[in-house]
Amino acid sequence: MREEANTILELNDIQSGVLRPRPAPYVATYIALRIDDRRAGRELMSTISRVVTSAAHPSSPLADTWVSVALTYHGFKALGVPQKSLDSFSWEFRQGMAARAKELGDVGESSPEKWEMPLGTSEVHVVIAAVSPDAERFEEVLARARKTYRSLNGIEAVWRQNCHALPDEKEPFGFRDGISHPAIEGSGIPGSNPKEQPLKAGEFVLGYPDEFGSIQKTDPEVLGRNGTYVVFRKLHQRVADFRRYLNANSNSPEDEELLAAKMMGRWRSGAPLALCPFHDDPQLGADPRRNNDFLFDEDDSAGFKTPGGSHIRRTNPRDASIAGVARIHRMIRRGTAYGPLLPEGVLDDDGADRGLMFAFVGANIGRQFEFVQSQWVNDGIFFGAGADRDPIIGSNGGEGGFTQPRKPVRRRCQGIPQFVATRGGEYCFMPGLRAMRWLAELET
Repeated sequence: MREEANTILELNDIQSGVLRPRPAPYVATYIALRIDDRRAGRELMSTISRVVTSAAHPSSPLADTWVSVALTYHGFKALGVPQKSLDSFSWEFRQGMAARAKELGDVGESSPEKWEMPLGTSEVHVVIAAVSPDAERFEEVLARARKTYRSLNGIEAVWRQNCHALPDEKEPFGFRDGISHPAIEGSGIPGSNPKEQPLKAGEFVLGYPDEFGSIQKTDPEVLGRNGTYVVFRKLHQRVADFRRYLNANSNSPEDEELLAAKMMGRWRSGAPLALCPFHDDPQLGADPRRNNDFLFDEDDSAGFKTPGGSHIRRTNPRDASIAGVARIHRMIRRGTAYGPLLPEGVLDDDGADRGLMFAFVGANIGRQFEFVQSQWVNDGIFFGAGADRDPIIGSNGGEGGFTQPRKPVRRRCQGIPQFVATRGGEYCFMPGLRAMRWLAELET
């Protein structure tokens, strides 16, 4: 295990939402703003920087309640950031998610022209996220955030998505969510897998060495230091389609649950197949000290327990033998559910909008989010599965395939439909608190 002593993160300058896992349970909201007046936008940066919570006080009563602020490329332009500084951000960020849609598998029904307006357009400049473990504290922190923009002429709220925890901390398909979180050197926040070495801080925060020893900087350095890229995606989940597929490809309710677990890599309780491959263990699934304490390769290299094509093994292969190095593609993933539950046992779609708002945090959009999405989620070559895609979130479109290694004969599933459709998203940058004050003091 590498020492953390060499990395000292400036926690007072890093937004809490960068490093800290969301609370459980939770209430959350995402609000997109448009800046119509440059001076109002700069004043917004000044006032909201005093509302944003830093990562410096992990034991504070408000540690689980925070407001985070991120800007799109168009948002930085709207504030009048000089072009030289804009050009120092990553290429993917400057292009924006909508322009990168084909690389991400956002085609057909997930293509940008079908996204919720104004997501993916030049109209989205700022994204405010507020989260809390309970409604009372949530309303208090949200009221402070609202006050910062409602009092300003020239700032317009253009989109909002409310989110809330579902029973037993599960997402709409019925699986426990929010389990995996990497350890980051110097953060003081433990990861959820004691078998995973802490990652270099520069993998998630600009201004520090990454796994290659490189340090990402912007021009000027204050603009990017202690900030990070955040990918926001609204993902609609077709729960009825998922249930019908499981039902049609299983011989019994027990077989249905096993197939669901094999596709995900965990039982619905959160218990990993790596630790209980034959039956669910709800106590294990609910135990944060144990439910992520595993690797893949040491006793399951062939995927008899956790198939190589399962969702959790694709998105984080851990120590599995793959083409490439898994650590350099590691991200922080956070999901918050929206919409009503589809009642248990219902196989017909009720027309309700339900799914997850996903946030991916990392210092390199291309090497982290885009690589995982294009090479691991929507391709199977990296572990020898050909064109197979992620059975849960892949762009399958009725043509997906999934293999369960087993003896004496493997089990092959065909005709997997698309269970998740993209409803919109943005590439954002979440600046440090000093950077927000720098933005507020820009001169025309």
